[in-house]
Amino acid sequence: MEIYNLVAIIGRSVAVYIFILVAIRLTGKKELSQLTTSDIVLILLISNAVQNAMVGPDTSLIGGLCAAAVLFLLNLLFKRLLFKYPGFRTLVNQKPEVLIHNGKLEFATLSKLQITDDELKEAMREHGVDLYKDVKWAILEMDGNISIISGEGHLKQSSYKRKRKHKDLNLN
Repeated sequence: MEIYNLVAIIGRSVAVYIFILVAIRLTGKKELSQLTTSDIVLILLISNAVQNAMVGPDTSLIGGLCAAAVLFLLNLLFKRLLFKYPGFRTLVNQKPEVLIHNGKLEFATLSKLQITDDELKEAMREHGVDLYKDVKWAILEMDGNISIISGEGHLKQSSYKRKRKHKDLNLN
């Protein structure tokens, strides 16, 4: 394998990594923790589509390992930059968003983030809260999960990682 081929694989892998990061950033954080079947299919298809863009005509083992190594190194570098430089972290990460404060819904924020009433009520139920008025804070976190802090006198805080967007309700 020529050095030119390796350099080309490295360059294409960097370009694909940056493109995918930007695309995920633009689609919004709400989607990160709520993968549906169509989201998983999209991820699988994207991985297949960009594989050829990264390795080009080189389908050798070394070409594939080179592309994978570049992705791992880029991810390590990216995480270190996020940790070391708060300005970079601010640019890349979205900030948590308040959805409910002291029982009052933040309609502008809910609308901007396209969070439905049903999704908000589902998150409240997952945290054991029935009524909006019982929610001190509902916050859409950076990872796409909704944290609920409830109660005045007996402060109860919980955070539940949502596994999928639509759940079967067992009401028995």
